[in-house]
Amino acid sequence: MTTILFTFIVAFVFALVLTPVAKWLGVRFGAVDIPSARNVHTQATPRSGGFAIAVSFFLTIIACAFLMTDVSNLLFWNESMAFGILGGIVIFAVGFFDDFHRLGPRIKFLFQILAVSLAFYGGIRIEVVTVGGVGLYFGIFSYFITVFWFLLFINAVNLIDGLDGLAAGVAFFTSTVMVILAVRQANYLVALEFAALSGALLGFLRYNFNPASVFMGDGGSYFIGYTLAALAIMGSIKSQVGASLLIPLLALGVPIFDTILSPLRRWVRGQRMFQPDKGHIHHHLLHMGVSSSRAVLIIYGISCALCVLAIILITLRNEMVSLLLVVLGAGALIIVRKLGYLEHFAVDKLYGWLKDVSDVAGLTHDRRSFLSLEIEIGNARNLEALWGNVCRALEIMHFDRGELRLLEKEKNDKEGGARGFSRRPPAVAYDGAERRRACGGACVSAADGGPGRAQGLEEGFKPVHDSSNPGLVWVWARGHHRRREDVLNDGMLRIEIPLGAGNPAKARLVLIKNLSLEPIQPFTLRRVEYLRRSAAAAMNKLFPSPSPAVSSATHPTI
Repeated sequence: MTTILFTFIVAFVFALVLTPVAKWLGVRFGAVDIPSARNVHTQATPRSGGFAIAVSFFLTIIACAFLMTDVSNLLFWNESMAFGILGGIVIFAVGFFDDFHRLGPRIKFLFQILAVSLAFYGGIRIEVVTVGGVGLYFGIFSYFITVFWFLLFINAVNLIDGLDGLAAGVAFFTSTVMVILAVRQANYLVALEFAALSGALLGFLRYNFNPASVFMGDGGSYFIGYTLAALAIMGSIKSQVGASLLIPLLALGVPIFDTILSPLRRWVRGQRMFQPDKGHIHHHLLHMGVSSSRAVLIIYGISCALCVLAIILITLRNEMVSLLLVVLGAGALIIVRKLGYLEHFAVDKLYGWLKDVSDVAGLTHDRRSFLSLEIEIGNARNLEALWGNVCRALEIMHFDRGELRLLEKEKNDKEGGARGFSRRPPAVAYDGAERRRACGGACVSAADGGPGRAQGLEEGFKPVHDSSNPGLVWVWARGHHRRREDVLNDGMLRIEIPLGAGNPAKARLVLIKNLSLEPIQPFTLRRVEYLRRSAAAAMNKLFPSPSPAVSSATHPTI
């Protein structure tokens, strides 16, 4: 314990001395963060503090090698340490270079994978997870799981680095918990290395806490995330791998949670998944009116509580661990909801989008039934068949009224009848709730108000007279919406659709829905477009456009 405490103090002193040097380097060579719309700070601040953290860590490890104690003697040069340090140098170098000369996200992502690959090659890898005494071996998938583990930690620290002292403080709490865990497991080498990181972070916090005079930058956040991920794997080798890997995930719970949801949130909202934004948890606290320093303290409090729970998990039995994790998950959901993060994530919109996706994919029975109607409408051989299937489609979409308007007609009813409808197509209304059976009946034509004989009409059609509309009008209504005045109010959605610009019938389909009684579904307008395509195709087949070489007199219109 004396060696571990000494390591912590040495790293702390190194960071206190080197952070002003790192600050000077940032100002001297242009690694300065200029305030923008995305930033919270209001004055130019150097972002080169990662230099002090990384150099303090490495100098402390080198200094400990000369202590000649039982713990320091565990530090010896081997393949695992060599490639682990090499990966750390690569990840720090790409981040530190980005602090001076901005790199694209793809380049940084590739170098992150390169650094992780070096660590994996050196033996720092996740090959098995033990749960309840049962080992789960990953085999060839070990590389991908290890890469995901490292990238999760690297980007978690990077994403939470948005407020003064936030990332360094949360990482400090996590490192301290890992020191305690490693000592309990008698893994003193890992405890020493975590102590070095913890001391370096605390020394850096002296200059980074609000109001910060220096930022850690990408060089610091990348190095911290990489080191936490690597040491967590190294600490799990002599213990139950499942529990040991769970502890740093829990201690770093706030940034891990934010890292997992941020790309998903951006994707759902149509943004680039890795494009920076102001939608992170700490930003949302600021939007709620919480000051910057208070937001940091709130997240500190949550992180400390998670660290205490992590320590408790070490001492509990497996049964109690499962129960505690369930309680923890429920509590986290309540807190996140209270913070309003789910509203910021647009969960209600996501639910509507998922319903929309299922409808497009044809996974629902209604969608498949509607597809069948589309086919029948497109293949309709006369207006009666077309209109009957349109009525069924309107019923599925929960519209309240539909009208098929044929705005022009010729006096030549004989030719018109040959095109697939009766001599005087009636204006009719149909109550979709009633059973439909083929029968005949007297109806009224909206064109002239005179009696007509409908061929092949069905029970439920009622006489309707609408002298205000020229031409022929067929009407379908659901429930009490039998009259046009029943649907002419401010709560109605009205859609008027032309069915084929080229056919001489010049038909229009009018759809009306009472939104005050029931809102439309997210996919309703898409189905309306499908209905329009099918009905327009059928109308163009029933009433083909006249050929330019033939006189229009030989092609009477309705």
